[in-house]
Formats: sequence, C-alpha cells, structure tokens
Amino acid sequence: MSNEQSTGWTGGKNAFGDFAPGMVHYTDRVLFDEVWEREGLSKRDRSLITVAALTAMGKMDQLKFHLAYARQNGVTDEELQEALLHLAFYAGWPNGMGATGVLKSIVEGGQ
Repeated sequence: MSNEQSTGWTGGKNAFGDFAPGMVHYTDRVLFDEVWEREGLSKRDRSLITVAALTAMGKMDQLKFHLAYARQNGVTDEELQEALLHLAFYAGWPNGMGATGVLKSIVEGGQ
C-alpha cells in the first residue's frame, strides 16, 4: 500500500507542492512507496536505522519527521531515548544531545 493510501498524505508533496516535482516523485513514490515497503525489514527496524543514520549525520530537520514516524511504527519513547543515548557515544555527543532535544520536543508536544 502506498504512503499516500496508508497515511492520506505525501511527505514530498506536502513539503514542495508543485515547486520540485522530481523531489516529490522520488520522496513519495520511490523512497516511501518502494524502499519503505520492502519485505526485508519491518518499518519499525527501518525507522531505527533511519534515526541512527540521521543522528550520526546531525540531520536534525529530517530527524524530527523520522522520530515521529518511528513512534508511529511502534518504537517506544523509551527505546528512542535509549537508542539516542547509545548513539551519542558512537555518533558524537553533540549529535546525541541534539537528537534527544528533538525527541523531547516531539514527546512533550504530543506529536
């Protein structure tokens, strides 16, 4: 089932509208419709991997979406906190602190 069918929205379309149709296509149709729907890993596992990669690279803007998405995919707040603590030692303390701040705002904001 496509991201649009399962969630009622498309992230690329919401982010860019008609401004960047190529980015919309690859975000919505390839990344979320094809990559995220592959059978080799659960969405929960894909979420944890994505959170780890974005934290390691310090990509806090994208991390905000993916932490919330991880929660939708069954990762608990406690698991995310523990993952971010673990990542702080491997990906750098500032990245772990930044990611934990993003998670805190999501949890306290009720997203």
